[in-house]
Amino acid sequence: MCLLAVQYRLVPESPILVAANREEYYSRSSLSPSIQSGKPRVLCGIDQKAGGTWLGVNQNGVFVGLCNRATTMPLFGQRSRGLLALDLLRCTSADKALDKAHAEFAKTRYEGCNIIVADAKSGYAIHADERQEVVELHDGLNIIGARNLNDPEDQRVRMARRLLTLQTLDSPVKFLAVASKVFARAPVGPGRPSMVIRNNDYGTLCSTLIALGVKPRDAIYQFSNGAPDEAKYEDYSPMLRDILSRGLREARTKAKTTNSEA
Repeated sequence: MCLLAVQYRLVPESPILVAANREEYYSRSSLSPSIQSGKPRVLCGIDQKAGGTWLGVNQNGVFVGLCNRATTMPLFGQRSRGLLALDLLRCTSADKALDKAHAEFAKTRYEGCNIIVADAKSGYAIHADERQEVVELHDGLNIIGARNLNDPEDQRVRMARRLLTLQTLDSPVKFLAVASKVFARAPVGPGRPSMVIRNNDYGTLCSTLIALGVKPRDAIYQFSNGAPDEAKYEDYSPMLRDILSRGLREARTKAKTTNSEA
């Protein structure tokens, strides 16, 4: 299932602020975030069963997040949705990631999924089941789970929106502080919505908080290797700042080369 909130282009110094909980079967293990080889560099966790990811950031400041999408019947996917997310993280911009997603859906069948792709210039939600629908992220709070973006019928989306809008989150520090509490909200009773899900064989496996700023040194990446009401968020920011700095250096070098050739 999963739940993903993106506060988009509301805070000038941090145009992308993310809070996300991942739900999966407890038996499906994954690796904590690490920098993946290849170009562009990508920071993400890796699902050990299929080798893909559910969420990550690349050196160009492109964020990709994936949620499973509820469908009326199985779509008999030919390929892991997590591998598609990893493919999109290899793109140099959100616009190119959107084009890549269109091309992949045209040639390969996947199970239902909702995908967020965003950078500082463009942001999109892709609803993918029997067909695909693209919705632009609006400036402000965007929340998605197993249904459409900002679906008013989704109880968890409604709860997350209410809790994340009780005060003005006008800085990355405020957003992450509040989101860390909101997304750690424990189950309170059967049939009642909660941010953390805990069933017999399925539940919240991990949680991620991200702030992508204008400057690489201001980037934040925190990861809870377990349900965040029980496991602490650990800081992976140095890895994120490292790949973003690399991306900035490469972009400057490319610009200088282009200018000298002109």
